[in-house]
Amino acid sequence: MSIAAPDVPLASPFAAYRGLDDALLDDRIEAVRRRMGSRLVILGHHYQQDGVIDHADFQGDSYQLSRSAAERAGCEAIAFCGVHFMAETADILANRPDRVAARGGRRVAVVLPDMAAGCSMADMAAIEQVEDAWADLGTVVDTSDITPVTYINSAASLKAFCGRHGGIVCTSSNARAVLEWAFARTKRVLFFPDQHLGRNTARAMGIPLDEMALWNPHEPALGGNPQAQLENSRVILWQGHCSVHAMFKPEHVDAVRANLPGVKVLVHPECSMEVVDRADLVGSTSYILGQVEKAPPGTSWAIGTELHLVKRLEKNHPEQTIRFLSPVMCMCATMYRIDLAHLCWSLEHLERGKPVNVIRVDDETAKWAVTALERMLAVS
Repeated sequence: MSIAAPDVPLASPFAAYRGLDDALLDDRIEAVRRRMGSRLVILGHHYQQDGVIDHADFQGDSYQLSRSAAERAGCEAIAFCGVHFMAETADILANRPDRVAARGGRRVAVVLPDMAAGCSMADMAAIEQVEDAWADLGTVVDTSDITPVTYINSAASLKAFCGRHGGIVCTSSNARAVLEWAFARTKRVLFFPDQHLGRNTARAMGIPLDEMALWNPHEPALGGNPQAQLENSRVILWQGHCSVHAMFKPEHVDAVRANLPGVKVLVHPECSMEVVDRADLVGSTSYILGQVEKAPPGTSWAIGTELHLVKRLEKNHPEQTIRFLSPVMCMCATMYRIDLAHLCWSLEHLERGKPVNVIRVDDETAKWAVTALERMLAVS
């Protein structure tokens, strides 16, 4: 029996997939997976919908997923169910020159099922803005004494910028170790694009707020800072944020404590300083998962991170009480764009040798981005 719907030929435009029944899409996706076998790897970020996660070979955060796929023997194609910068990282790692050479010159194709799946935080720091900021900083302080640090949630061009300027990449798990590495080399750090991860990490290291500056790329003069502030700074934070984690407010923490006695508040470090200060525990997505998984039955949690992840934890741990920290249901809207229809469409085109939405980082950018990533691995 043919899996393909009779009125939807393979390699058809995406519009033909809209409105197809989820059960049919599930069957067609699994059919491609069976036929391609180990040649295909599907990656599912933690924030994806459950229906998409069900088809993933690996589930995790962006860097963990990229490394898993890059190390998969026999992989010829990666479908990254995440956002654009994640697919870029997968392309960079899977197609490093040594890996391509070992495959006889063959590249691994990386596709993003929906090209509109971006990241608002990553978009808050464009390479032109960062280069302008670097030049402006050079009029006030010695840039040879600044280490640029980019959060992994950033475009490949920013990772390459860090690679070229002696900088490094960090994740939410290793941000402190990365900053310690940077401060062992230079007096200052320029941290982008997420101000909250940078501020929360620096404060936990004992750096006071008056030694931090906030750089607004839309301000024409020194990012909106007095010259003295930059001269006194140790950490220069980029004015960017995650739209999901910005939804959590200090009053949400106060309200949940009042309504759920004994609750533990567990939040991601992309939340604001005021929320982090009120929380019991703060850590990366992997940290959040680990805390819940090892907690005894009867534990109550209010968790400040993306909705799909919290709901999945609630479903998987009925022995605990798990609540979303905010009364407003906020999900990662761009991540949510990838659905079964987009996944099926991209996989069937991939199998037919007519891939759509291919993510390809140019060789020069990839070379310097790998340099920054390798520095991070040496630290971690």
